[in-house]
Amino acid sequence: MSDSTALGAQLKEILVEELMLQQAPGEIGDEIPLFGAEGLGLDSVDALQLVVALEKHFGLKVTDAEAAKSTLRSVATIRDAILAIAPE
Repeated sequence: MSDSTALGAQLKEILVEELMLQQAPGEIGDEIPLFGAEGLGLDSVDALQLVVALEKHFGLKVTDAEAAKSTLRSVATIRDAILAIAPE
């Protein structure tokens, strides 16, 4: 399993645990939108919880609304943001 695959699995676990989602981590696709009716349907309260969890677990800081829109779009975009800040 690659680092990227393992990180994606870890992110799905965190989503389910921190946001108390009613689905298994394995049911969440990497590219599925996290917000909106066509995706997981997360809301602004979920977004705040997610930002706090990402900072706690990975040191990823999401500092403004524009950054949040692009970073928190899907598991894949969060994974890419974490990998971008990870030391080589």
